[in-house]
Amino acid sequence: MVVSSLAALALVAAFPAPAVTPQRNPAAFPAPAVTLQQKLAALSALTQPTARSAAAWRHARDDRSSWAPYAFDWSTDLCSGSPDKPLGFDFTTPCVRHDFGYRNYKAVGRFPANKEHVDRAFLFDMSQVCATYAQIRRTACDRLARSYYQAVRRLGAVV
Repeated sequence: MVVSSLAALALVAAFPAPAVTPQRNPAAFPAPAVTLQQKLAALSALTQPTARSAAAWRHARDDRSSWAPYAFDWSTDLCSGSPDKPLGFDFTTPCVRHDFGYRNYKAVGRFPANKEHVDRAFLFDMSQVCATYAQIRRTACDRLARSYYQAVRRLGAVV
């Protein structure tokens, strides 16, 4: 499914960083705090197994400074101990979004309840990568994606 930039922006606009009025001394007026509920709503919107959510997450990642009040953890170890590009299939971005979901849900103490949909988003993202290949390569890619998904389902840290 192809998502327009406008649709991605609409999703991100639903959970914007709090407005900050430009001032001469921004340090004197810190950005308003984001509530846990706002952070959870934004996390949910950015970690769903849909094209719209993936596009919104990419837009947010490209404009991290606007999301600073949310204090998201954007760090990543890519595909952890697994190859980021197995057999040439580039799973880098799916792994980065997966790390985003895991790290941020853990940070707010809501990981176990959200692990499954973050893992499904990972499979969705890898499937989107695989969909760009012709049938024979796509089949190999889909099998690798399914293997990566099964690994995170079984071994993804629940702590």
